[in-house]
Amino acid sequence: MHEAGTAYGLWGLVLLNSFIFIFFAFSFFKPRTRRDWRSFGAFSAFLVALFTEMYGFPLTIYLASGWLQSNYPGVNWLSHDAGHLLEMLLGWEANPHFGPFHLLSFVFILGGFSLIATAWRVLYTAQHCGELATSGPYARLRHPQYLGFILVMFGFLLQWPTLLTLAMFPVLSYMYVRLARYEEREAEEEFGTAWRTYAAEVPGFVPRLAAIRQT
Repeated sequence: MHEAGTAYGLWGLVLLNSFIFIFFAFSFFKPRTRRDWRSFGAFSAFLVALFTEMYGFPLTIYLASGWLQSNYPGVNWLSHDAGHLLEMLLGWEANPHFGPFHLLSFVFILGGFSLIATAWRVLYTAQHCGELATSGPYARLRHPQYLGFILVMFGFLLQWPTLLTLAMFPVLSYMYVRLARYEEREAEEEFGTAWRTYAAEVPGFVPRLAAIRQT
């Protein structure tokens, strides 16, 4: 485990990690409208809050320190490894970076970013041609990019849960659903029958089991 004096207060790492992940998401999402910037800004705030607790100041552990010390006295809660709360609470004694929740988090994070990137290429081509995006991820989901952001946030929650990001997650997920519904009304006005036919056949956020089996 890291020493308590070096586990936190690493604000350079907070800035570096926030910049890398925000820039990576920006490079694929490329917000244009005010709604795009609002949703991207909320996602960025989630990442900043996450990395602040991961490397800057462990607010969640600080607030729960009394309960944690009483129930898990053998854990050094000021160490960096202790921030992997799910592994610590379940008694994972090996390196938490190889714990089940940490490894599973990468599946959601990488899957989410991959979905965002793949969907953006399809959406960009369709918008450039003035057409409805219906191929690639859009053949199975109407809102793959928004689902991608939700998957990334959920993956980070598995890896490093905090009180702030736990509170933000349902709010941001609801915001993405609302944005999706707003965009659907715009798409119906623009594409009419083509959109209604597409929406009747393709689910919004959860792909049908038959579509998954075909991949």
